[in-house]
Amino acid sequence: MAGNSKRKGAIRKSGTKKGQTVGSGGQRRRGLEGRGATPKAVDRPYHAAHKKANAASKAVAGRGAPRGRKDDGPEYVLGRNPVLECLRAGVPATALYLVATSEPDDRVAEAAKLAGDKGIAILEVGKGELDRMSANGLHQGIALQVPEYRYAHPDDLMQAARDSGTPPLLVALDNITDPRNLGAVIRSVAAFGGHGVLIPQRRSASVTAVAWRTSAGAAARLPVAQAPNLTRTLKDWAASGAQLVGLDAEGDVTLDEYDGSGPTVIVVGSEGKGLSRLVRETCDSILSIPMAGDVESLNASVAAGVVLAEFARQRRAPTAR
Repeated sequence: MAGNSKRKGAIRKSGTKKGQTVGSGGQRRRGLEGRGATPKAVDRPYHAAHKKANAASKAVAGRGAPRGRKDDGPEYVLGRNPVLECLRAGVPATALYLVATSEPDDRVAEAAKLAGDKGIAILEVGKGELDRMSANGLHQGIALQVPEYRYAHPDDLMQAARDSGTPPLLVALDNITDPRNLGAVIRSVAAFGGHGVLIPQRRSASVTAVAWRTSAGAAARLPVAQAPNLTRTLKDWAASGAQLVGLDAEGDVTLDEYDGSGPTVIVVGSEGKGLSRLVRETCDSILSIPMAGDVESLNASVAAGVVLAEFARQRRAPTAR
C-alpha cells in the first residue's frame, strides 16, 4: 500500500507540473513552419553590413550633390564673397538669410542693400538653421536662396532660333561637367549673337549659381535646354537642316576653311575627354582651330568663344569670304 501511495503522489505531482497546458492548438506546429529565405546581411537593418552599406551610399550621394543644394528645389549659395558676387551679377534669388549674432562687415552690408534694392526678402535666422543648409557649416552667417533654373525644351529652342530672323547658331555641350565652363559658354554665345545652349540631362554641368555668376548675367537672357538624349536631339536638329560641327584638334577641316554662316550647331567636348563616340559620329564635320606654338588644345569655353567669334564675323560680312 505504501508503494501505491508513493506512486499516486508521483502521478499527482507530474499532473500538476508548472506551465503544463492541455494541447497547444497547433501553435507549436505553426512555429516550426518555414518563414522563407533568410534576408541578406545588407537587407537586415540591425546587421553591421547594412549599416556599412547605408553609410557608403550616403557618402557617395554627398560627393555627387553640390554643396547647399538638394536634388530638387532651391539652391543655397553660402559665404560672404559668393553671395555678394551672385547679387552683383544679377543672379535671381528669392531670399537672403542672415544670422543676427554674426559680426557684420562691408560685404554683408552691401549684400543686404543689393537684396533690398532688388526686392529680395531678407530673413534673420539662427546659426543652427544655416548649419543645416550647409554640408560643413562654412556659411559665415549668410546664405542666398536661388530658385531652380527652368530649362527650355530642345524643340522650342531650335524653333525660337528659326523664328529669330537669322540663321540658327547654337552650342551643344558634351562631357562638360564644370559649371564655370558652362557659364563662360553661355556668356560667349550671348556676346556673339547665338540663340542658345544645349546640355545633356545627365552627367553634365547644370545652371547653378556658379554658372549664373560666371555668365555675368547672360543666363538671364539666353535660353538653355536640356536633352534627355543628346545624340538623338542632335540628329533631330540635323534633320531640320542644321549643320553639326564638332570641335576637335584632330578635325578634318579648319576654322579658316569652314563656312558657318548658315544654320549651325557647334558641338563642344571637354578638354580631357573630348567628344563622346556617338556624338562625334553624329557630327557632319569635325573642326579644328589653327594655333601657333606648342599649345595642344584650348579650354572648352575658350574654343567655343573663338569659333563663335569667327562665325559671327562671317554673318556680319558673308560676302567677305
